Amino acid sequence: MKKLELKISYTEYESESELSSIDQELLQKAREASDLAYAPYSNFYVGAALLLENGVVVSGNNQENVAYPSGLCAERVAIYAAGAQYPNVAIKTIAVTCKSKSFHVDEPLSPCGACRQAMSEYEMMHHSVIRTILAGETGKIRVMDSIADLLPFMFKAEQLKKA
Repeated sequence: MKKLELKISYTEYESESELSSIDQELLQKAREASDLAYAPYSNFYVGAALLLENGVVVSGNNQENVAYPSGLCAERVAIYAAGAQYPNVAIKTIAVTCKSKSFHVDEPLSPCGACRQAMSEYEMMHHSVIRTILAGETGKIRVMDSIADLLPFMFKAEQLKKA
């Protein structure tokens, strides 16, 4: 038996004013997207904005449904919209932010496992890493250089070929 250790790295900023102007703009687009989320059941509003290699920004937000499993997270809404509209264009950066009507979100919250896997699929498909910016309503901001920092043991398509 061998016990191993896994380390990830990310950059943490005290506020969004420390981000580059491009990252600030992308985060603002994610905030605007969160304002348009359909979240009547959870009252938890998530927005995502993607910067594509061609300079286009694609936004998405969470879309709930009374049949809870039928809803979709903001990250996947944005990623799938980009995949449908710009199928051959890589995603450079995704910014994700959230807020709630029930409490103040003062720290970055991480995408769910399904969104992490979907994001990793696009990273692998385009052979290009996706920077990830995570922010709450206020507080610190976390930036990861790759989805692998969020999902280090991602399921990869080539693993299906070994079966």
